[in-house]
Amino acid sequence: MSSVLSQLTHPEGARHKERRVGRGPGSRRGKISGRGMKGQKARQPGNLGKLNFQGGQTPMQRRLPKRGFRNAFGERVFTLNVSALQRFDAQAEVDEAALRDARLVQGAPARIKILGDGELSKALTVKAHYFTASARQKIEAAGGRVVEVPLPSARASEASEATAS
Repeated sequence: MSSVLSQLTHPEGARHKERRVGRGPGSRRGKISGRGMKGQKARQPGNLGKLNFQGGQTPMQRRLPKRGFRNAFGERVFTLNVSALQRFDAQAEVDEAALRDARLVQGAPARIKILGDGELSKALTVKAHYFTASARQKIEAAGGRVVEVPLPSARASEASEATAS
């Protein structure tokens, strides 16, 4: 037994020779190759390895009604109520980074919309993509400021790619 990595081998008896089937009657595994006579398991490739195979019964995903639609290009919008902003200190600047630090916004980057439910008693500078009229009114009534973050347009991203190349 060698201790050099490039010369390591398997221990004696650890590896077996592969059984070769379909090589004639003298091999004991010729003609039907150990698969028995006919039937589903004798066929190649057979249905048994299929992901949702249920013994020939109509699979569950085909029996259930298909409902809904998921738009691959739809924009994700996180909604927050004004009452959720109460946790920030007075005169703080509340933007996407601050909301993520407070774990109010999670996951992939998305647009943020502030809704007007609840009360706000602190003056905050709130930066978001969308504001409802009541949210805007409550933030400004508390002495705060509303800043709408511009949405990245498709043309702006195409232009930045063109200048980069």
